[in-house]
Amino acid sequence: MSSKLAPQKPASSATKPQSRLNSAFKQLWSMHWWMAACYLVLFVGGFWMVRMSGDAAALRGNAYTMHKSIGVLTMALLTLRILILQRVWWQKYTRRIPKLTGKWMRTFLLHTAIYVFMLAVPTSGFFLSNSHGSGNVPFFWATLPDVFPKNAAVVGLARDMHFWLAYTFLGCIVLHAVDQQKYVRSLWRRSRQAIQKS
Repeated sequence: MSSKLAPQKPASSATKPQSRLNSAFKQLWSMHWWMAACYLVLFVGGFWMVRMSGDAAALRGNAYTMHKSIGVLTMALLTLRILILQRVWWQKYTRRIPKLTGKWMRTFLLHTAIYVFMLAVPTSGFFLSNSHGSGNVPFFWATLPDVFPKNAAVVGLARDMHFWLAYTFLGCIVLHAVDQQKYVRSLWRRSRQAIQKS
């Protein structure tokens, strides 16, 4: 009685480390760039739409719908990002406790501030939209339920909150870019080389 043996994998492939492509760190890095793209659209679009005048003012309604929809998308991505970050921290810090150096503390505090603003800015956008009117937060083709009650008396406060939180957040992003300037320069150099080759 004979039986066919299943082909065996080489021993080297059995000991090959798991590709970072499927790791939680790689997912977190991918999420970083997706959210960066969303925030770029939000900042550029927000700056442009509040200055619309003349013929462009007719597009303001569509611009606000897109702005709010991308804002809601960033909140969904932030939730997913925090879940992935917890996995990364678990994998990293169960192996070794970080050294609480000045550099580590600065990086930790800056990233904490960025995460706080990533939540606070769209929340203030919800506050502003809901204060204007009920059912005023679209997510592309759907309308989200209200988080805050309609209240015309706080519209000015909500507008100021959204404005100042957004620009303080932008300041944190600039600090983050300065903190990571070596990586930013490297990324810029690679991008220019890729453009020149194409």
